[in-house]
Amino acid sequence: MIINIFDVVNSYRDISPDLLAATLTPDEQLSSDFQTFVRANTRRCPFSDMYVFGDSLCDIGNAFDTTQKALGQGRPPSPPYFQGRFSNGPVWVEYLATLLGLTSRRNTNFAIGGANTGSDNTFIPNNPLGLPGLQQQINSFIGDLKAVNRLADCEAVYIIWAGANDYLGAGLTQPAMPIKNLSDAVTSLAAVGARHIMVLNLPDLGELPATRRNSQQSALLNALTREHNVGLAKSLSSLSLGSDVNIILFDVHSLFNQVLTNPTKFGFTNVTDSQLDQLEHLQNYTDKFLFWDVIHPTTTSHMIFAKFAFSLLAPAVEARLSNDQYNLSNL
Repeated sequence: MIINIFDVVNSYRDISPDLLAATLTPDEQLSSDFQTFVRANTRRCPFSDMYVFGDSLCDIGNAFDTTQKALGQGRPPSPPYFQGRFSNGPVWVEYLATLLGLTSRRNTNFAIGGANTGSDNTFIPNNPLGLPGLQQQINSFIGDLKAVNRLADCEAVYIIWAGANDYLGAGLTQPAMPIKNLSDAVTSLAAVGARHIMVLNLPDLGELPATRRNSQQSALLNALTREHNVGLAKSLSSLSLGSDVNIILFDVHSLFNQVLTNPTKFGFTNVTDSQLDQLEHLQNYTDKFLFWDVIHPTTTSHMIFAKFAFSLLAPAVEARLSNDQYNLSNL
């Protein structure tokens, strides 16, 4: 099943102005809760910076800027999307940067919507703009280092999240190549000095609003997702990168399944529909949504990802700040 994300975002361009205004700011209470969590947990950060590689789930405006310059109109359309993000607010790497006491910056975030794990990009059909895949992002980063004869910052944390577009956008039905591409990306970063590398697996791709209504296709995508995740974990564990390289696997799959199984525990009342679709049809809904559009999570979901990622990085924080105590009880 090939999903054209460009068509998906185009279909939402005619939302009414009053509803647009309502989508620009994340839920005030949830934002307040996150700020409380930040105040309770942020300390002097042991990481010097954060570098991000991946697709729309980590993109903080790269696809929007590129399409704005090339086409005169940025994608995804903002509004209703939030300032070029593929969500209704900031994405998880921005929230994570806040928790780590860092600043999310464009010059350290190479992620772009539509990126596959290799050299392809499926955001716009046939990729006429030459949008990069994960491989080009990594190569660009390494090329910049070589240009000034430097190694990667060994005190920074490096994040890689890609793979969904290989299956949803490019229609791959075997995970061998995406797994190899992701492992190669980790190896390439480690080879130039990266020492703290977080890699995220995939949620069940058959549970998205765009895919879940076709039961047969949903089952196939879920099986493919699990094959991808098992293979990725095995591949990463078999890499010989040296004892000083710390690979942190973020099991998004398990986290998503927890949310789908017990949504109210995480503050959601709707984990099957697109909030953006509901905004087109209902003016006074009360649901708290997991999904913003038919593929991408809401900013509330991104907050949860960030808090979970922070909990995975907390051991590294505590190892360097032995006198500080982190309160993760609100996760």
